[in-house]
Amino acid sequence: MTSATLVVEVVAEELPPKALKKLGEAFAEALVAGLRARDFVAAGANVSAYATPRRLAVAIANVRSTSPDKPYKQKLLPVSIAYDAAGQPTPALQKKLAALGLPDATSLKRESDGKADALFHEGTAPGVALAEGLQAALDASIAQLPIPKVMSYSGPGSYFNDEKFVRPVHSLLALHGSDIVQINTLGLTAGRITAGHRFLSRQNIAVATADAYEETLRAEGKVVASFSDRRAQIVSALEEAADGAALIMTDALLDEVTALVEWPAVFAGTFDAAFLAVPQECLILTMQANQRYFALADDSGRLTNRFLLVANLDPADSSAIVQGNERVLRARLSDARFFFDQDRKTTLESRVDRLRSIVFHNKLGTQADRMERVRFLAKRIATKIGADPAATDRAAQLAKADLVTEMVGEFPELQGVMGRYYAQHDGEPAVVADAIAQHYWPRFAGDALPEAPVAHAVALADKLEILAGMFGIGEVPTGDKDRYGLRRAALGVIRILIEKRLALPLPALVSLGFDAFDSVPSVKKAGPELTSFIYERLRGYLREQGYTANQIAAVVDDAPADIHLVPARLAAVQSFEALPESSALAAANKRIVNILRKSLSEAAPAVDRSRLENGAEHDLWLAFQKLEPAVDADCGRGDFASALKALATAKPAVDRFFDDVLVMADDPAIRANRLALLRGIATTMNRVADISKLAV
Repeated sequence: MTSATLVVEVVAEELPPKALKKLGEAFAEALVAGLRARDFVAAGANVSAYATPRRLAVAIANVRSTSPDKPYKQKLLPVSIAYDAAGQPTPALQKKLAALGLPDATSLKRESDGKADALFHEGTAPGVALAEGLQAALDASIAQLPIPKVMSYSGPGSYFNDEKFVRPVHSLLALHGSDIVQINTLGLTAGRITAGHRFLSRQNIAVATADAYEETLRAEGKVVASFSDRRAQIVSALEEAADGAALIMTDALLDEVTALVEWPAVFAGTFDAAFLAVPQECLILTMQANQRYFALADDSGRLTNRFLLVANLDPADSSAIVQGNERVLRARLSDARFFFDQDRKTTLESRVDRLRSIVFHNKLGTQADRMERVRFLAKRIATKIGADPAATDRAAQLAKADLVTEMVGEFPELQGVMGRYYAQHDGEPAVVADAIAQHYWPRFAGDALPEAPVAHAVALADKLEILAGMFGIGEVPTGDKDRYGLRRAALGVIRILIEKRLALPLPALVSLGFDAFDSVPSVKKAGPELTSFIYERLRGYLREQGYTANQIAAVVDDAPADIHLVPARLAAVQSFEALPESSALAAANKRIVNILRKSLSEAAPAVDRSRLENGAEHDLWLAFQKLEPAVDADCGRGDFASALKALATAKPAVDRFFDDVLVMADDPAIRANRLALLRGIATTMNRVADISKLAV
């Protein structure tokens, strides 16, 4: 058995750039996992994944040429079935022996399988050659690839579209050290030939050894095979070409550009400064979405009239490339300026009526219907949070009007952003213009939140409207499908309430959301389902904040209405858990909860002090008579940590009670009184959180 580096490569037509990174990672991970499962790859072996516009590949160090022999132990038959009453082998056993090539049962072992004695056959399975294991692993990895859309095409020598892959495949390389591994896939047989850069190199390049794969491609093929190395090279070149300006680049844009080039080169271009009169969001999106260019900003964050492009060629004279791209960008920016100029000829208010022609959902009506529901909700939320009702209503009325503008029609990503610009041009108050832009916020995890009360009201209204509407018609997320972004909307509601500390009870908000649909017969009241959905999103949000499952359960399991107080309650629970008394009190509280769950119906309406027989129960009653008002006062001030700290002082009284007192006394009156005492104690102890959930 020998070990050497293994490299496997599939060369195809240009792969979809937005999917390339994921395809490359999935191909490498699946192939390595398949070989590891077949014992060809040791744990911790170095793995290099490669992905370029025309190839998926992986190199794995220290791959065995043959998998190790493996001992095995196989259960054949229970003894009662293997032998007849005379102790002779039954036909069933004889059939098993024949299949194994054994003359008799003398080599079999008799052992118990946990239920009865059985016969076991032990032996050693010989290892298999790498070609066999790699073939199985490669077939599985290709089948598992997250291909956005499968293409059918004819393989070599075929007239039928009998091969299926993300793009037509032209060659297959598989080398173990210097040896070709004899495998086949997608109608191709493996060899040592790879393809270089489409324009800078010859197409057929022989790779001598697996260890030489990456360097051969770089030196002879003008291909930087590693996606991560190519991306880092692009970033470095962009930063150098920016010459001190701020690069405007997203991870998605970087990944896409990296997926479009094999031998990257960065060049700088310019455009007419007059285009800077167009909102910079439009210019940036035009450059990024249409042309995959990188915009540049000055120290104040204002866009400059320079841009950077990444080419797949590096000629001695780049002027033709730069001028060609400048010419294309000029046409794109001219379109953006035209849209902007045309849109400003019509006010947002005059566009509102056009929303009646846009169907949002066949069961929920048009965008105009939706806008009226958002107005209904926003005005009522505004009165509760101190927002200007008139400004809130105006912002809600105009919030969706930019959907019928030319600019948003071309770039849907700019909805809200363009609404703000057009509202400012129309002379709307700044608070209205800001709310139009921010009512979509937060748009993704970690995004900014609406800044002012008017924007809070409109953003909450927008999210509650779509949540209530969709839940009301049964359009709820399933699995990873969330067509209307309801998870994002629910998280937005949670973040706004918590991070902006808005004292809006969640059940009341949900109920208000459904009130907006009173005139829509297709919408059913689904308050409990929607409320539960939001609390589940709350749990996920809190887990991301670092709270444990037990801590979250202690606060959230009872569905607190004022979720803006949940973080403060959780912080108090964390502090309480650090106290030495916490574990004992949590255990005692769990015991109380369990007793009350079974016997609460037997409890007296109130504690009768004259029936407190034992000194321990009298002391416990006195202790909580003092604690109850103090805990209530602390909670009233929002000082939950002090409330739980005060409860920790009750540990001695609680311990003594359970040591000395039998709660379920034979006397019904005494039992009822003690249950009433525990009910009151549980209410006080769980005023901040259900600390019984902290008990392990």
